[in-house]
Amino acid sequence: MADIATLPALVAAVELYFDTMFDSDIGRFDRVFAPTAQLHGLRDQKLRVLTAAEYRHLLADNPSPKSKGAPRRQEILLIDVASPSQAVVKVRVRIDLILYTDYLCFHLIDGQWMVTAKSFHIEL
Repeated sequence: MADIATLPALVAAVELYFDTMFDSDIGRFDRVFAPTAQLHGLRDQKLRVLTAAEYRHLLADNPSPKSKGAPRRQEILLIDVASPSQAVVKVRVRIDLILYTDYLCFHLIDGQWMVTAKSFHIEL
């Protein structure tokens, strides 16, 4: 079992993820996603794969949910700490009109929890 001291820093990293998804602050993006991160999910019944750079570009080019006045919804559903340097967090987050369930793989890189992989599912 991982040290309980791991949880506050990991939860803070998830909150940073939620904030970034809501306001699309690209200045914060590189503190959330490792440069090598990949995102996978089904969209229109086809597998969509994005690199961190492609996802960063998408966020930068589209209006944020915050700027559109979209309601904010986010929750942590599960935290599984595999070791002091690796964890998986399952979240539910609303981005605009779409409700996602995301599995976020985190690794502790240079003392900072970062998303190294994201698997997303569109709920609504």
